[in-house]
Amino acid sequence: MVTERQRNPWLILLVLCFGFFMILLDTTIVNIAIPSIIDGLKASLDQILWVVNAYILVYAVLLITAGRLGDFFGQRNLFAAGLVIFTAASAACGLAQDPNQLIAFRVVQGVGGALIWPQTLAIITTIFPREKRGAAFGVWGAVAGLAATAGPTVGGWLTTDFTWRAIFYLNVPIGIAVLIATFLIVPDLRQGQRHRLDLVGVLLSSVGLLGIVYGLIEGQPKNWGAVLGPITIWETIAAGVVVLGVFLFWESRQKEPLLPLSLFTQNRNFSLMNVVAAAMSFGLLGLLLPFIIYLQSVQGMTALQAGLTIAPWSVVSMIVAPIAGRLSDRIGGKFILMGGLILFALGLGLIIWTAGTNSSWYNFLPAVITAGFGMGMVFAPMTQVAMREIRPQLAGAASGVLNTNQQMGAVIGSAAVGALLQSSLASDLKTEAVNRSVALPAQFRQQFIDGFSHAASTGLQVGQGQTGAATHLPPGLPAQVAQLLLQISHDVFVNAFLGAMKSTLYLPVAVVLLAAVVTVLLRRQAAMPAAPYGTAELVVPRRTVHEPARARTTEQTSKGSPT
Repeated sequence: MVTERQRNPWLILLVLCFGFFMILLDTTIVNIAIPSIIDGLKASLDQILWVVNAYILVYAVLLITAGRLGDFFGQRNLFAAGLVIFTAASAACGLAQDPNQLIAFRVVQGVGGALIWPQTLAIITTIFPREKRGAAFGVWGAVAGLAATAGPTVGGWLTTDFTWRAIFYLNVPIGIAVLIATFLIVPDLRQGQRHRLDLVGVLLSSVGLLGIVYGLIEGQPKNWGAVLGPITIWETIAAGVVVLGVFLFWESRQKEPLLPLSLFTQNRNFSLMNVVAAAMSFGLLGLLLPFIIYLQSVQGMTALQAGLTIAPWSVVSMIVAPIAGRLSDRIGGKFILMGGLILFALGLGLIIWTAGTNSSWYNFLPAVITAGFGMGMVFAPMTQVAMREIRPQLAGAASGVLNTNQQMGAVIGSAAVGALLQSSLASDLKTEAVNRSVALPAQFRQQFIDGFSHAASTGLQVGQGQTGAATHLPPGLPAQVAQLLLQISHDVFVNAFLGAMKSTLYLPVAVVLLAAVVTVLLRRQAAMPAAPYGTAELVVPRRTVHEPARARTTEQTSKGSPT
């Protein structure tokens, strides 16, 4: 038996933070390297989208199962297994020689990431008493916010100064160091009782989530039409929803379910925080997708410059999150959370208001600082409110559900904003082309307009210097006319994308504001009296944990553990 005096919970938290920082970084770091990966591997746009989405797809589908496996077999063991898989897959991604290899290794990375994430929240919930969890989740939230917005900065630097392969190699030394620290510092916490894995639940939840997430990811590239023979995207999503319904029905009749429905029926705050988590991810990913393209394609920034433009966001969030976490311990997280969501939405609104054809990085400072301040006030209180009343026996399942909804929000946000952006851009490109074609000689006008109409219908390309139209100049053009065509083409794309981005970003603003309204329904949690860490014990299982007498002893001990 190891007491908390012998295991410093803050040192354990540090190890966990390094682990999930690595997997969170990979959800955004790849986006900034897309143009370089396209050039390096001669990849098509559809292939490069799957380089990004394959990781998110597998990661989101497996989170609930991975969280419950941690409850059964020990969170430290699953955390370590995830580190091994993720680190090895990262090295393989860096060595990939063609797009298909990279996609396959990204799938394996997703498996490792899914094993890592739920265990971090579960271990924090177990090792910290309730009155200290807000501060711990504040540190966790700071790291989460840093990773979400540091991806473009770190990725931009590595891609600009080295190669796109460096964004994957970065994970290898970090992964090895965290793996060693895991076995030296993180205790093996279990409940000391025999468990049975709900294999039917695993199958149903995986298939249901796969149908929904796959449909959302592939909806835009396939124009929301057929995906496999006569099967359409909408039928795929609907089938996923039906299978999830069957999954919930099955779970309601299991003695030891994969997803304990009591998490929702007996804990209103947990249910509401799942809504907030999804909305926050919707807003964050919904902003980053068009804004990063805008910085590189419209403003002509390098990947590093684009990353540095939003760097103050992550710095502010990292500073604010621990403070917000400690305050949520003292006064509750409801109003901190509400204020953070409103400030985050305000930051997004300021980005819309500031963005122009000649905006510089410093013009966005007030907006990104405001958004970072708001985000720092959201993640820690959100997690503290969601996990505060969760029993350690269900911490893995609860964290798996919370993070699954967070990832679903990210996927839905990317899909919805991407579809709306493409639709708006198609309309605005044609309008701008028609309006500006009057400056061209009459014989070139229709060809010019048709070129932009075709570009809008064949999809949006991203990267520095893209015009969205790929203008092809007819041979034999006078130099003056050719220069005029190129200049007008640039003006058409810049103004069309700017207008489309601004109208698109109102959607994530609205979603985040709705989440702020949802927080009104939160039940106020009673203040917890402070208690020294030494008053609770962490149970480290022995080989005989499955013996009935041992199980009873452990259960009795766990009653004095932090809950």
